[in-house]
Amino acid sequence: MNAVSLPPNLSARVLRNEPMSKHTSWRVGGPADLFFRPLDANDLAAFLQSLEADMPVVWVGLGSNLLVRDGGLRAAVVETFGAFGELDRLNQTDVWVGAGVSCAKLAKQCVRWGLGPAEFFAGIPGTMGGALAMNAGAFGGETWPHVVEVETINRKGKRQRRPASDYKPSYRHLEGPEGEWFLGCKLRFEPRRDANENEIRRLLARRKETQPIGELSCGSVFTNPEGDHAARLIEAAGLKGCRIGGAQVSEKHANFIINEGSATAADLEQLIEHVRSTVEAVHGVRLHPEVRIVGEPVLERPA
Repeated sequence: MNAVSLPPNLSARVLRNEPMSKHTSWRVGGPADLFFRPLDANDLAAFLQSLEADMPVVWVGLGSNLLVRDGGLRAAVVETFGAFGELDRLNQTDVWVGAGVSCAKLAKQCVRWGLGPAEFFAGIPGTMGGALAMNAGAFGGETWPHVVEVETINRKGKRQRRPASDYKPSYRHLEGPEGEWFLGCKLRFEPRRDANENEIRRLLARRKETQPIGELSCGSVFTNPEGDHAARLIEAAGLKGCRIGGAQVSEKHANFIINEGSATAADLEQLIEHVRSTVEAVHGVRLHPEVRIVGEPVLERPA
């Protein structure tokens, strides 16, 4: 994109050729053409309206569930974390959550308000915007059963409210109006006098025991096939500990792939594909990635 097309007040705040390795939980990824942290919805609308019509837009929260290839993104990246941080109680049962609010923060605040069941959000390593986009879940809970309405913004900067009925959620998937992105949502819970942070601590302790928390990962790599678990299939195929370059299938949880510190995005993507093809050969089951893979590979130079 030609930087001259951006108004001066926006151009001064847009990062160019920003390494996406700084903004993903795997700590890999090449540069994005443009990287923007909006101040608020009006600021974001002005940015979107200034973009050239053919410039793709990629949204990033905490950078979990995202693999950016080493060649980077020929796109404008919008980072929501820290920008849309509203978290307000509206009445006895409803709360408003901005797209940039971490799911862990939502879980803890709902407990303080005596609302639930919301503890499961503590197990989702991302923001509300990402949770909405993929109907994220953990510990048996999912996002969309609690959604009452959402606020969205489109390419032209137009904002609108939509009821939850405009969307069709399914397991780790969402269908809805195209060309719109989430700014926030109204969630509905139930008053719970017994809500306390001990349940969150218990769930997080269980997560720590069974998942490689603290290591560089994206969370779960594959969705679970109906009636089974991706981790069981991967482990049964003998893939625990399997590695390509600096990427390794976790010894602790087979549905996690770890960047041991030196992995490239290509290492991670090749290992993902190796796991898929091996599981399919052994079990006859084709795993589907939960992680979103975007961007361009590094082109090899001719000899």
